[in-house]
Amino acid sequence: MNIPFTQPTLIVVAGPTASGKTAAAIQLANHFNTVVVSADSRQFYREMSIGTAKPSAAELAAAPHYFIDSHSITEPFSVGDFEKQCLQLLDELFKVHNVVLLAGGSGLYIKAVTEGFDDLPSADIHTRDKLNNELAEKGIIALQERLKIVDPAYYNEVDINNPQRIIRALEVFEATGKPFSSYRTATANKRPFHVIKLGLDMERAVLYNRINQRVDIMVEQGLVNEVKALLPYRHVNALNTVGYSEIFDYLDGKTDLPAAIAAIKQNTRRFAKRQLTWFRKDKEMIWLNAADKGLVDEMIVATESSMNNE
Repeated sequence: MNIPFTQPTLIVVAGPTASGKTAAAIQLANHFNTVVVSADSRQFYREMSIGTAKPSAAELAAAPHYFIDSHSITEPFSVGDFEKQCLQLLDELFKVHNVVLLAGGSGLYIKAVTEGFDDLPSADIHTRDKLNNELAEKGIIALQERLKIVDPAYYNEVDINNPQRIIRALEVFEATGKPFSSYRTATANKRPFHVIKLGLDMERAVLYNRINQRVDIMVEQGLVNEVKALLPYRHVNALNTVGYSEIFDYLDGKTDLPAAIAAIKQNTRRFAKRQLTWFRKDKEMIWLNAADKGLVDEMIVATESSMNNE
């Protein structure tokens, strides 16, 4: 099937964690003889591999990938930085390919590339310090509860176990009196490429079982040792995330390993639910059943249909 890409086209492959985005994106990239740009906000970091379910060496060899192992956790790297660097990369890639894939589950990062968003207020160092001190003294639950009150829309979408995201949202609210979510409703910026968004989903029970199995595999692959090696960097925001925070608690003696593993599974399931909440609000998303054996063929058909409707 030859799809007539009459203009540079970015095919987004989105969905919750463990839905099979990596494998599907690689097969689609091979079909179109193109490359995959990662939109997973944790797979950028070289030091985080097992806990982020980074593509294997074989998968990386099956199709060229970008923004995998591209940064260090010691380097500040915001969604704004990603937007700028990714748009520069796409400008170069579209000189060689008429279609490129953007695959991942980080909805804010996908939105940044495909639409952009309103300019957010600059960070106020005093407000940030105050919130970080509150995090250290009272714990993340206190910040979660405040976010739930001042910005319920963002609370229902964000990874609430990520203090960096929560603090940023509260920072914006305290600086402007407006919820963080209100800054993400601007008219989409015009991009010099066409965007097709494919969303992968599956029955909740099947997805949750895949998540549980993936966590068990991570532990077998050496997740605990990976996190142990990162203890000197535990203050870095990139490590305040599911799969790492729970093992830090285990290494601190706050819990035992079985409880930490159970917490990772539970928090990952909750995260997947929030990812789906985010993506389902996108009216441009074309939803496909990730469990279908003919998934890639369905993705190709959906892409062709989208092109024909333009």
